[in-house]
Amino acid sequence: MTPQAIKVACSNCNLRELCMPMGLSDDEMGRLDDLVATRRKIKRGTSLFANGDRFTALYAIRTGFFKTCIATADGRDQVTGFQMAGEVIGLDGIVGDRPTCDAVALEDAEKGLIAFRKLHVHKIMSREIVREHGVMLLLGSMRAEERLAAFLLNLVQRLHARGFSQSELVLRMTREEIGSYLGLKLETVSRTFSKFAEEGIVEVKQRHVRIVDTEALRAIVNAPSCD
Repeated sequence: MTPQAIKVACSNCNLRELCMPMGLSDDEMGRLDDLVATRRKIKRGTSLFANGDRFTALYAIRTGFFKTCIATADGRDQVTGFQMAGEVIGLDGIVGDRPTCDAVALEDAEKGLIAFRKLHVHKIMSREIVREHGVMLLLGSMRAEERLAAFLLNLVQRLHARGFSQSELVLRMTREEIGSYLGLKLETVSRTFSKFAEEGIVEVKQRHVRIVDTEALRAIVNAPSCD
């Protein structure tokens, strides 16, 4: 059954600061509600869009987690990012009018459709570029421990900004997907998680992770490289 379209209220949206002009009154924000497209539910494992689809809009994640990935020459899926509620997917489709990756729901989710012509997109693009530059640095010359530590710190920081715990999280992605994103083998990801747990830095129970020592993770990320 096609999920019923529900109108998004801009005044209650955690993307408000990204796509709406600053300094609007409550009455002006209320009138803007009529300009925003509908939101729809997406089942786990369903593609939001695929590489090569025609670009028509950006997608604001209302609830849930997504991953973006591309197919490599040998047929594997290379994870390029994880996106959560309050973030936007589809910016890569602006330049060539077609997205360059697939976006897949990691759990039941809800997305909002925002017509590109109505969006004040420059601030969103700037924020995404900054975040992607952070990923580039992450995957540059870091060791496995540094990559996983930085990944956990970044993920919990993004979740905390949306009202979740500063130290506890549920991984919506598999360890294999984390490895694909970080450029690590599955065995290396599992071994590094175990190492962190043995050192008392994190507690891991399946997909539930509790960060016991945030400063230790930061020290791992900031440790001087050994040349």
